[in-house]
Amino acid sequence: MRALLPLLRTGPGWRVGAPAAVRLPRAASAGSGPRRAMALYRTEERGQPHSQDYRIFFKNVAGHYISPFHDIPLKVDSKEENDIPTKKARNDEYENLFNMVVEIPRWTNAKMEIATKEPLNPIKPDVKDGKLRYVANIFPHKGYIWNYGALPQTWEDPHQKDKNTNCCGDNDPIDVCEIGSKVLSCGEVIRVKILGILALIDEGETDWKLIAINVNDPEASKFHDIDDVRKFKPGYLEATLNWLTYYKVPEGKPENKFAFNGEFKNKAFALEVIKFTHECWKAMLMKKCDRGAINCTNVQVCDSPFHCTQEEARSLVESRAIETKTEQYSHTDRHTDQYTEANPHRFNLLIIYKGAKNIHWRKGRLFNMPSLVRYLKFKK
Repeated sequence: MRALLPLLRTGPGWRVGAPAAVRLPRAASAGSGPRRAMALYRTEERGQPHSQDYRIFFKNVAGHYISPFHDIPLKVDSKEENDIPTKKARNDEYENLFNMVVEIPRWTNAKMEIATKEPLNPIKPDVKDGKLRYVANIFPHKGYIWNYGALPQTWEDPHQKDKNTNCCGDNDPIDVCEIGSKVLSCGEVIRVKILGILALIDEGETDWKLIAINVNDPEASKFHDIDDVRKFKPGYLEATLNWLTYYKVPEGKPENKFAFNGEFKNKAFALEVIKFTHECWKAMLMKKCDRGAINCTNVQVCDSPFHCTQEEARSLVESRAIETKTEQYSHTDRHTDQYTEANPHRFNLLIIYKGAKNIHWRKGRLFNMPSLVRYLKFKK
């Protein structure tokens, strides 16, 4: 059972955020200014950390699996709280309040990302040429110099040119560099205020970098726009531009380029970019554009053709372990039919996990599991 523990590892616990179908609790709406909301998301780790099979799945307050890409709302809903319309001042206050999914904590090197091409889009390690990817230390810094992540329900369309950069999008949610004082955790969902934006051109693709701050940071009240970063964190924007320019050079790649000669644009500009990428995401989720290999499976966008039930979502997560082991087996023995000649010794960990420790192994036993049948049916 010790070997089984990594598969059942539970993440750091409940995360801050608000799923679309859940209202903020009364305690979060009392008083003035953004308050810490009840933690409404939690993460569940599967697989061994620092391995290619490692995944961080997301659950909502009800314990149901969700997609951090599609099911976590882009904006924090401030129109109504506890069925009482909020005052105009409160609406203005929350106008610039967005959910951010943290992928990479500050000062770390492992490249983690939302798996946009996998069902329910868990966070996974970035892999290239069969190896985990780690960012180099750009002197004098250690790893990433901000908490790095993405805004949910946004998408930089690779088939549509951005009017500001004249380059197509990079096929990912829009990136966020969170500049607060706290080192956050991978998988954390936080509320951020947008301060500005930088237009990175990555190998001919638009790769916007939002500058934002956690609303629960002790200094968050000082920051309202990009000029406040220059005032209260002198040198941070220059360090950001320098880091993004050179971080791929140790891999043998050229320096990155930027639109607007590397100028950071203000909050108003950034909000327009977010609005545009949100519209691109909506078109993708409603099947109105070419999504390529992006997986749009979701649980809470009910009018989307990619919507699935809670039961189907759970089956997708549970079946992933079967699919992973199958791929490993197929890679080990390419000349054997992986669906009929499975070797039980290669699947012993999986059998224990499925509660079948004492059953007698037979050909096809693994692949007759109801969860896999549901998964294959849904995947088609």
